[in-house]
Amino acid sequence: MQHVPYRGGGPALLDLIAGQVQVYFAGMPEAIEYVRAAKVRALAVTTTSRAEALPEIPALAEFVPGFDSSIWFGLNAPRNTPISIVDLLNKEINAGLADPRIKARYAELGSTVFPTAPAEFAKFIADEVEKWGRVVKFSGAKPE
Repeated sequence: MQHVPYRGGGPALLDLIAGQVQVYFAGMPEAIEYVRAAKVRALAVTTTSRAEALPEIPALAEFVPGFDSSIWFGLNAPRNTPISIVDLLNKEINAGLADPRIKARYAELGSTVFPTAPAEFAKFIADEVEKWGRVVKFSGAKPE
């Protein structure tokens, strides 16, 4: 395979649909409607288990044990933000994520919400940096 650098998921998906590229690792929210409409064929999800939104699509971990390449999003604040502000933001964001309408919308897009505390999120980020740092080192990839 040859890597084709795109400036976003939209152009990459359009080229996949048009047959200009044969494979694309798309995020679930950007691709789910194309999969549901049979415009593209999903081969697997890259999470550790099948997605509730597309339970018929296998998880890559079913074939490659331990494989996990989840896409995640989080909110951060500048380093010197007062803890009272961080705690307030965390409380309000987690309350929003607990709203059944918001959870349902994320589920429609094939996403799962994981409300967490700032310290837990910081640990998660550190673990991700360590995991992907090992992958980069093993691959021998260099910045261009």
